[in-house]
Amino acid sequence: MKSFVDIGYRDGRHAPGLKLSVAKVNQVRHHAVLAHGLGVQAIRANAKPGVKVGLAENAEACTPVIETAEHIAAARKAMREENAGYLTVVMEGKYTDAYLAHHGANAPKFTAADMKAIGSPIDFVGLNNYTATWVRADSSPAGYAVVHDPASYPHMMSSWLHVGPQGLYWAPKLFAEVWGVKEIYITENGASSTDVLTPDGHVYDTDRVMYLRNYLTQLHRGVSEGVPVKGYFCWSFMDNYEWADGYAYRFGIHYVDFKTQKRTPKLSAHFYKEVLTRNGLA
Repeated sequence: MKSFVDIGYRDGRHAPGLKLSVAKVNQVRHHAVLAHGLGVQAIRANAKPGVKVGLAENAEACTPVIETAEHIAAARKAMREENAGYLTVVMEGKYTDAYLAHHGANAPKFTAADMKAIGSPIDFVGLNNYTATWVRADSSPAGYAVVHDPASYPHMMSSWLHVGPQGLYWAPKLFAEVWGVKEIYITENGASSTDVLTPDGHVYDTDRVMYLRNYLTQLHRGVSEGVPVKGYFCWSFMDNYEWADGYAYRFGIHYVDFKTQKRTPKLSAHFYKEVLTRNGLA
């Protein structure tokens, strides 16, 4: 929801390409989480018994800048507030007081029936994770502050894709702690790269291998500590059409010649195959 609302209705970079006012964006955001809740109810009413219902979301992966008690506590607070308009309201069935106070007259208009639907219980949560939102302790009323990355911060081919593997540890960990979620899936995790075929017909994407290895290391750290991550999905199997970026950015572990449709496994595909074969890092 965050992707199509914030990038499509606020920033105007994705469809429908709008740059609405804060109040209108907040109302669109509300309608998105309401649609989710009504969808959950519709599935519950019509699906066979035992069907699991959940959602996948691009949550802010709030991560302590340093793993000390004060910064970890700050990241835990930030997890609720930085996701207040999406996952927090879905999990709690209400907007946080800080979210409503921050937006004031621009806060979304809603009814009690809306909130009941939005808070419809779900069985699992999917987290799309690419980067980390760094958080530090702060003396402000919020109790935390988001640390913005410096211009020199390392990133993949996409300028927004800052390398923050610790987010894949802290996001599911804090999500499980804050809301008691028992079933979490990493529904997207991957990286864009320049990806060119060499004369010998290979793609040596060592940067993507580095990215995946570091992120999977952090995911393994969490799972070994009991964080209830039940599945992981690498984005993506093949190069594809990436929203408004079209074919300019490649995320696949298999190279696609868009003219001939020929597929070539990249170095990252061989790495991932080894991870699956070993059931451990390669």
